[in-house]
Amino acid sequence: MSNSVSETLTSNELEDLVIETDSGARKPTGRFSAFLLIGLALAWSLFQLWIASPLQFTIIAWLNDIGIKSFSVLDDSKARSIHLAFAVLLAFLAYPAFKTSPRRYIPLIDWVLAIVGMLSAAYYYLCYEEIIQRTGIPSALDVQVAFVGLLLLLEATRRALGPPLLIIASVFLVYSLYGNSSFVPELIRHKGQSIDKIASHQWLTTEGVYGIALGVSTSFVFLFVLFGALLDKAGAGNYFIKVAFSLLGHLRGGPAKAAVLSSGLTGLISGSSIANTVTTGTFTIPLMKRVGFSGAKAGAVEVSASVNGQIMPPVMGAAAFLMVEYVGIPYTEVIKHAFLPAFISYIALLYMVHLEALKSGLQGLEKPVKRTLTQSLIVYGITIVSMVLIFCLIGFVIQGLKSILPDAFSGAFFAGLVFVAYFASIWYASRFDDLEPDDPSDKNIVLPMTAPTVKTGIHYLLPIGVLVWFLMIERKSPGLSAYWATIFMIFILLTQKPLKAFFRKTGNLAQEFKAGLIDLLDGMVAGARPAGRQDLSVAPDHNPGGPLPGLDQRHLGHPGPGAGTGR
Repeated sequence: MSNSVSETLTSNELEDLVIETDSGARKPTGRFSAFLLIGLALAWSLFQLWIASPLQFTIIAWLNDIGIKSFSVLDDSKARSIHLAFAVLLAFLAYPAFKTSPRRYIPLIDWVLAIVGMLSAAYYYLCYEEIIQRTGIPSALDVQVAFVGLLLLLEATRRALGPPLLIIASVFLVYSLYGNSSFVPELIRHKGQSIDKIASHQWLTTEGVYGIALGVSTSFVFLFVLFGALLDKAGAGNYFIKVAFSLLGHLRGGPAKAAVLSSGLTGLISGSSIANTVTTGTFTIPLMKRVGFSGAKAGAVEVSASVNGQIMPPVMGAAAFLMVEYVGIPYTEVIKHAFLPAFISYIALLYMVHLEALKSGLQGLEKPVKRTLTQSLIVYGITIVSMVLIFCLIGFVIQGLKSILPDAFSGAFFAGLVFVAYFASIWYASRFDDLEPDDPSDKNIVLPMTAPTVKTGIHYLLPIGVLVWFLMIERKSPGLSAYWATIFMIFILLTQKPLKAFFRKTGNLAQEFKAGLIDLLDGMVAGARPAGRQDLSVAPDHNPGGPLPGLDQRHLGHPGPGAGTGR
């Protein structure tokens, strides 16, 4: 993209770009189609929360006790089928077949393909008992549904990710069919399989499409991405950007250094490298160019930092979860071993940016309060050490209480401590003005003060702390840890605005609660967007088409509720 083109793109146009890439280019203007897509994405997120919730066992047992026998706990295989059904349905409704296909309405052929694809994916759930009974001896209907399902899944993959993954998956399928041919090297030659057997194996067992990759997406990836989307909707994305600029924006090449730091912080919660790039890049790239970086170098810095965010714990790419399943190591070990390489990679990026700034004689942005280097180091050191000591002290206190009073220290007690910390941090944050997103085209941007900026969003660190606590201390499964962190995020979205209004004694509490509810719904819809794309990018031999993203309201031609600070 040339500089002239990039300079004409507004932040809304860049936001449309990431939405189009992550969740499809179709923007139906019809009320039914638009709300259907929003409803499907919301239903998908609610379904994922339901199957991850430990409360489902209690609720279903209670329903059975009162005579309602229609509900039962979904096993993993059935959950994968429903997960894939949501994905395929949204894929055909959200992604046009070609560049010339209509964007403002959903053609009849796409409705047909979406419904047939959904039913094909749900066939494993709908006929689960019969399929299990005739394992290895599929009926004619089984093979037909499997064949149609595989073809539609490949087409959904092409629409969502383009030809590359389609080609890779097709090569593996052709190899399965013609593996005994003379043109196949003898080292990897096999006796070949029939079309019926390939279709049955891929669609009617847990070794093909419904294998490990789809299971990882169903159990882990979706919840982690949903957690990140909700945290971003709450304002954490903008908070991390502001904190990074307040810390590093005044140094040589400061916007570039802030871009690296903000991308790393956003990588803590982001499930999409594309979204990470656009979230931070809309603000950092223009400022990097303003202090002297060329457009190419500014883009390179932003992309490098944003892509590295995918190895930043605790919310990492799908490959980390696949490592857990394939290698059989705990996710806590993956986090431990990923932290150091991620930290080193960002230190290296900061150093390279510093060298480039020195070589080009670049300066930073003007600091509102000027300090010497020694003063800055002292302030930053005290701030960082204080935060580390506070979190360590909280951890030691909890661990001490747990060891002294193991019977009294229950989940409710831990939840009470977290909520006390949350209310205290919200009260403290309400003493400062909320952080508003800056306009990168504004020529008079003033760097924010470090201390007030950090203090306005301390409560955003609590859900990340809850996630890490359950993973590293309680040793819970990644899915359950992400579930409780997400539930806490839902509580934060519903309460942070009313609580701030209450503590500030300004505004209407009912209106603030409604605004928080809209942000929550928007985040739930947005959370369904990139969750499946990560699964599409891995294990094509086992999963030639996996789940696909949902939609958010801006994508559907609606203004989209809430500010959505990061997206």
